[in-house]
Amino acid sequence: MSSTSSIIHASAIATTIKPVDLRGILKYVPRFKDHIFVIALDGSIIADENFGNLLVDIAVLRSLGIKVVLVHGIGHQLQDLSAIRHVPITDVIGTGITDAATLDLAIRASARVSHVILEGLTQNAIKCAITNAVRAVPLGILRGVDHQFTGKVDQIDTEFLTTLIEKNITPIVSPIGFGPDGKALRINSDLLAAELAEALRASKVLYLAPVHGLEIKGELRRDIPAATLKTILEKNPEHIAPDVRSKAVNALRAIDTGTPRVHLLDGRAFDSLLNEIFSNEGVGSLIYGNDYQQIRRAKRSDVRAIHNLTRGAVRREELIHRTQQAIEKNIDQFYLFEIDDTIVGCVSLYFYPDKPGLAEIGSLYVQPNHQNRGIGHKLVDYACMKAQERGATTVVALSTQSFSFFTTAMGFEETGKTILPETRLKLYDESGRNPRILMKTV
Repeated sequence: MSSTSSIIHASAIATTIKPVDLRGILKYVPRFKDHIFVIALDGSIIADENFGNLLVDIAVLRSLGIKVVLVHGIGHQLQDLSAIRHVPITDVIGTGITDAATLDLAIRASARVSHVILEGLTQNAIKCAITNAVRAVPLGILRGVDHQFTGKVDQIDTEFLTTLIEKNITPIVSPIGFGPDGKALRINSDLLAAELAEALRASKVLYLAPVHGLEIKGELRRDIPAATLKTILEKNPEHIAPDVRSKAVNALRAIDTGTPRVHLLDGRAFDSLLNEIFSNEGVGSLIYGNDYQQIRRAKRSDVRAIHNLTRGAVRREELIHRTQQAIEKNIDQFYLFEIDDTIVGCVSLYFYPDKPGLAEIGSLYVQPNHQNRGIGHKLVDYACMKAQERGATTVVALSTQSFSFFTTAMGFEETGKTILPETRLKLYDESGRNPRILMKTV
């Protein structure tokens, strides 16, 4: 990033965020740095007066090291063109029939919207490029209906998009795909965002629409598990307003294919994007999968695997030495993270009989070839959740080398020895390791 660009981005942050808000944002930076977010903008949001503020928010994300891919819709612009040119259209959102006249207007609307985004990002000193990274095939004949020029994603050129992202160029992806013959096909932008998230292994999809969030039976849901949403869509789809049903369906698609979080928020609201990402409460709706489905409680048969997993960290003095006998004796304290039935990480959780309300996290370790994937974060989050479920109000961690992870990524704060109960304090002094003591309220 050039020095001029850095100055502009810093100015954008300074003019839109209060110092107290900036401190709140910075604690999220280690968690999201170098992650890919797919941001899907409805056509009506691009036409809204708040669009300029959204571009500044995107500049803030880029300046904080978050990689952004932009997908846009064209429904609003397509309807406007239809009215201006007196050309009837067969479908607005790209899921129904697209005849030749509708496709022609869709191509014109898409080109205009892509240019508006390109112009706005350029004004915010963000390098960007309109891409042709989406290969499509016709949706075909469904239930006897020929969808003509409506398409579905066949292939995404991830190498092309990744190259742009690595060069700090923000890709702009339009809802127009190209068939094997190079001819254009209309694609629903909600679906396209989910497909891009899968292909690029994105951490989030953010749908920005002219709605406050996901309403179910008229009630705004701030967060909802994917499994619950799936049941509603299968049994009572009418409980979800038609204007967000497409996003709900494709949010599930994104989660099912590996994207942990999908957000639906009002793109018309000032600072909505930053407030949704950089706060625990958010301002829209969060649809989430089960972060902890790969975590399970350890069994006696896991003792040798835990010992083998952690002995490298013991040699490097990252963890204290535990014999297999000691691990077996305390096996009920361990939780394991598995990938394809292979243990790649572990954490322990201990409760003090002589100090109710306090629990200790220990033995946190992730295999080197699986680090930097958020596994350690999930293990600590899970342990904190389990501690809270069992009545703990405070969690401590003692660390000699990983304390920065606990403080910057996990929200722990350094504290003194007085927080430890007498039995643990004695062991602390006898060990001679002098680890830092970190605490977090749960």
